[in-house]
Amino acid sequence: MDIQEIYRIYRSHPVVTTDSRDCPQGSIFIALKGASFDGNRFAEAALQKGCSYAVVDEKEYAKADDGRYILVDDALVTYKELAREHRRQFPIPVIGITGTNGKTTSKELISAVLSEKFNVHHTEANYNNDVGVPRTLLGIRPEHEIAVIEMGASHPGDIEKLVKYVEPTCGLITNVGRAHLQGFGSFEGVKRTKGELYDFLKAHDGLLFLNESNADLMEMAAQREFSSIITYGQDETADVQGNVVSCAPFLKFTWQALSHQPSSGTCEVQTHLIGSYNLDNMLAAIAIGLHFGVTPQQVCHALENYIPHNNRSQLTETAHNRLIVDAYNANPVSMRVALDNFDSLHTDKPLVLILGDMNELGAESKREHMALLERINTGRYRQILLCGPCFTALADSFPGGATGFADNAV
Repeated sequence: MDIQEIYRIYRSHPVVTTDSRDCPQGSIFIALKGASFDGNRFAEAALQKGCSYAVVDEKEYAKADDGRYILVDDALVTYKELAREHRRQFPIPVIGITGTNGKTTSKELISAVLSEKFNVHHTEANYNNDVGVPRTLLGIRPEHEIAVIEMGASHPGDIEKLVKYVEPTCGLITNVGRAHLQGFGSFEGVKRTKGELYDFLKAHDGLLFLNESNADLMEMAAQREFSSIITYGQDETADVQGNVVSCAPFLKFTWQALSHQPSSGTCEVQTHLIGSYNLDNMLAAIAIGLHFGVTPQQVCHALENYIPHNNRSQLTETAHNRLIVDAYNANPVSMRVALDNFDSLHTDKPLVLILGDMNELGAESKREHMALLERINTGRYRQILLCGPCFTALADSFPGGATGFADNAV
């Protein structure tokens, strides 16, 4: 059965599930495989629970006399092809986002700004991989006017695979840094893989939103000679330019878009995000919003009212403490900027620093964890707590004194 025929079935049954525990009546179950599970084994159960069809890729699980089974070569590939076919039904702008840091925050900010004018569909949480991206694409509905799709990568070629299904009309790379080195092999591997978004946009005459203050991104864009670029950054030559006013602890900044007509003048925005490193994310959202016709006043309103709820640059108040939370699969770049921001806080309250391991750094892991510890201003902290086997192994040799925990089950 080809993808066109499967899509015709989908149009009559427009709900897809990959979890046999969640089988809405009339839905389509797609039997994906993982390191410790095989969805084919649950296809029959999914049909019994309410699914109308089950897409399987192992013949032994497809009953020959039961038309509810759809046998394909690869269920994951079919899932992605189905999502691409669905995406092609909607001639709307699709903004593709990738990068080492800031993908999810940028996606949230861009969506908030665009929502001032449009009905926006965007990636939920950080569902940005082989399974999450098709799920997001299949969520596009006729009422949506624009889509913002986040794409993650941990191995060479990951972005090239995803853009073939997302087919973005425009996009941006937030930045490139030393993350997932175990998969990429090197920083150059990171740049090549993230640059696959640039390759797609170049080949399809897409519009690039470019951080002019990032030398790596500028170099990567220059190598491809884009004809359509809108720049943002802290340089005065950027189309959208901004500067930090303060971080006490929330970021306040000013911005202006000299090329925007009518001129926005200089705007000031008080945000609810921690850290000056979020300025680039804010400026990207501004550049994209202005391009799509969101007014400067609407842009400022969206950014001032965005409150994070995803453990990224988030301030949480408890009965006893104020917590600055940046809790996700971090990397050396994001850890350094978060640590620099924490070090720069002006407060007379005692500070406690809690650091968790950075994963997927391969042979560079020990060196990167030690380098991070060496830059800590130990005099600022009443206590330093290290969590995870990598940091704990270094705790005893840490000159400032730290307490190590193998995991967070304490």
